[in-house]
Amino acid sequence: MYENCAAESIARVRKLIKESPSSMRLQLRKHYQIGEIVMMEQIVLAYSGGLDTSVAIPWIKEKYGAEVITVTVDVGQGDDFQAIEKKALKAGAVKHYYFDLKDEFAKDYVFAGIKANVLYEGKYPLSTALARPLIVEKLVEVARKEKASTVAHGCTGKGNDQVRFDVGVKSLAPGLKITAPIREWNMTRAEEIKYADQRGIPVPVTLQSPYSIDQNLFGRSIESGVLENPNNEPPPDVYEWTAPPEKAPDQPEYLEVEFDQGKPVSLNEDPLSPARLIENLNAIAGHHGIGRIDHLEDRLVGIKSREVYECPAATVLLEAHRDLEKCVLTRHELYFKQQVEQQWAFLVYAGLWYDPLRQDLDAFIEKTQERVTGVVRLKLYKGLATVVGRSSPMSLYDANLATYEKGSKFDQMWSVGFIQIWGLPSQVAYNVEIKRKQAPPIVYKIPHQPKVNG
Repeated sequence: MYENCAAESIARVRKLIKESPSSMRLQLRKHYQIGEIVMMEQIVLAYSGGLDTSVAIPWIKEKYGAEVITVTVDVGQGDDFQAIEKKALKAGAVKHYYFDLKDEFAKDYVFAGIKANVLYEGKYPLSTALARPLIVEKLVEVARKEKASTVAHGCTGKGNDQVRFDVGVKSLAPGLKITAPIREWNMTRAEEIKYADQRGIPVPVTLQSPYSIDQNLFGRSIESGVLENPNNEPPPDVYEWTAPPEKAPDQPEYLEVEFDQGKPVSLNEDPLSPARLIENLNAIAGHHGIGRIDHLEDRLVGIKSREVYECPAATVLLEAHRDLEKCVLTRHELYFKQQVEQQWAFLVYAGLWYDPLRQDLDAFIEKTQERVTGVVRLKLYKGLATVVGRSSPMSLYDANLATYEKGSKFDQMWSVGFIQIWGLPSQVAYNVEIKRKQAPPIVYKIPHQPKVNG
């Protein structure tokens, strides 16, 4: 055996490795090299069991002659994870890893988003984007454990997830290579479905229902199919978590959410774990048709994309959290925090979870949350979550100042001087402008210069 094999022998060497007993494969891979590049030993694939990642397994094997190790992270998808493991192995994976991280996702990522009142472009609670850093961490962890040189994901070249995965991997493990079969392959969804069918791989989509769906505790995102025409109303079959608002219960339901330093900790005085709280609230709010979002958003790659989301718990929690902040934070804090929130949401959407700026913004957000403790009461009815009450030991609301009844501590005559000073700059500027417009135009004349002879 020899250290370097010629390019024309690559296929033969790969065949030798593939047909060798599993106990010998790692030793053979280490022994054979192609030029200066060690042959791809194993590729660790972030695996959801959906169309894109399902067809990625045979594609990687056929293109690279490599073994595929799949990684599935449970962030509240509600899938049959045993079936997903069997499917991965049947499609050709040599090993499968499963991580149940629902509570970690809720506590460290979702709750961070709630504290930041996270809404990309004012509508999208970033349910998908918030889960990506945690999945990337496990992908890198498995790659290191298995001593793999390459990781893979099922992202397309048109979306945002490719950025989140690639930037996340390069931040955590700069030496790892990245392959994205769907991006490199450039197949249509119809071609992917045909490819899977030819190899006997069951996929959860058909040509009649070709939606691309991603879901976790914090929400479902749905795209493709008829949704690609932004003028089409989403058909009923895209929704799973929410009732049509017009068919929701005719009687409202009242709900109390308790927050402790910005984190939701109980529903209706029932303390719950982070994941269970969100799961329960998804069911309650979804029953009332709350959380449907139809959004035409700007992707990082420069195109506008029509996305449909179902985010029942996110809708309720963000509405409640914003309201409680109004109760305990000053006007100056609230105005500045709005700017911070917008930047924070963009960083997460754009795959920059590990950027120092995101951590800097977290420091400010965490400081503001020290006083965001209290209870918010909401009315759930026909697709709407309306705050109808709030209380907090840190409330800045002073009834003795706000009341119009006798005994108010606010002397209304204070306002006279305040109004005069408050409006003074505007009054002065406006009057100067009026005078300027009313004054006759100034004509500048050049003095006559006598001619000088000769």
